[in-house]
Amino acid sequence: MTLKQSIFLLILFFVLPLRPQAEPLSDKSVISVITCGPGSELYSTFGHSAFRLQDREKGIDWIYNYGTFNFNTPNFYSKFARGKLLYSLSKQRFENFLYAYELENRWVKEQILDLTPNEKNEVFAFLENNYKPQNRDYKYDFLLENCSTKIPEVLQVVLGDEIVFTNYLQDSHKSFRDLIQENLVRNSWSSFGIDLALGAVIDREATYKQHMFLPEYVYFQLEHTLVGEKPIVARERTILDYNLQNRGNYFTSSPLFWTGLLFLFTATITYIDLRNKVRSRVMDILLFLLTGLSGCLIVFLWFFTDHTATALNLNVLWAFPLNLILTYFLIRFKKLPRWAGPYLILLLILLAISVLVWAIGIQHFSPIAAVLLLTLGLRYGFLLYHARRIEPTSL
Repeated sequence: MTLKQSIFLLILFFVLPLRPQAEPLSDKSVISVITCGPGSELYSTFGHSAFRLQDREKGIDWIYNYGTFNFNTPNFYSKFARGKLLYSLSKQRFENFLYAYELENRWVKEQILDLTPNEKNEVFAFLENNYKPQNRDYKYDFLLENCSTKIPEVLQVVLGDEIVFTNYLQDSHKSFRDLIQENLVRNSWSSFGIDLALGAVIDREATYKQHMFLPEYVYFQLEHTLVGEKPIVARERTILDYNLQNRGNYFTSSPLFWTGLLFLFTATITYIDLRNKVRSRVMDILLFLLTGLSGCLIVFLWFFTDHTATALNLNVLWAFPLNLILTYFLIRFKKLPRWAGPYLILLLILLAISVLVWAIGIQHFSPIAAVLLLTLGLRYGFLLYHARRIEPTSL
């Protein structure tokens, strides 16, 4: 290698890393925030947010989407259940992104941001840097870190003190649970399941900035956001104008119907048992098995996952995991164990505490839980009477 070649390679070594990763945008470029309406599936119930970057002179029309994940991730379902699944920033052509929402009949709205050419390039550079393989992954959190929270987060990082999110929700006192339930059909399995799985931590009041964990509130907040002394949104437009189809379900498939049926069945069996001075083992096995398994799920989500929204879940007071132990004895032996009486008293006390916790607002349970509490209270009371007056205990 000659001296001239060596000098040339040395220059390349120092100069190439200093070159920008992307060419500057033209003066006609546009950066906007895309908000998508809810879908019919649970994963799409809360809508979606993303950045859109357009520059016709450079043939650019990209979507930067923080809401993607890889199904081929090793141990995907395990990581998802334990709250350890990484989400990623993806980049795709806008027409490909929009096609999915056309198929699902979901509305799509666009808010074009009033940014200077320099500010547009800074947002562009940030997104491009974030899209690098070593930077694109992040730890997803339903309330604190998702596709929606990334929108104000990116704008805040890039624009700094220039951006001002004004508080337009002074009169709102909604909790995270209230905000979540706004997007759900109340008498649905998804609504009941979310209320069962999420803990008391989501019953605290959400600040106006914390509302932005939902795409709809990112949209509203941007309407009340300034850059310097001017609104950040230059104009808005609707790209797809679909109305969400009725997501209601048949009453006979709803949780209220089935829990009501369980209450009537339990009341009927209990009345028959009381008259005949017997105890239906199948009925008791069913109740203790269901509540025990539900309690184990709650404990798992609370203590053994990284989900922040499942902490301090006081549903565990009535969905009691130790009921699985009594289930074992009910299956193996015909008679109640010797300790069944004190244990049933404990369960009745826990039910009373559940009502108190609900009444004073420490945690709001699903309205469906009221039917379950009545069902359990009725059967626990009968079993306590049966253990003391009728059935001699064993073990």
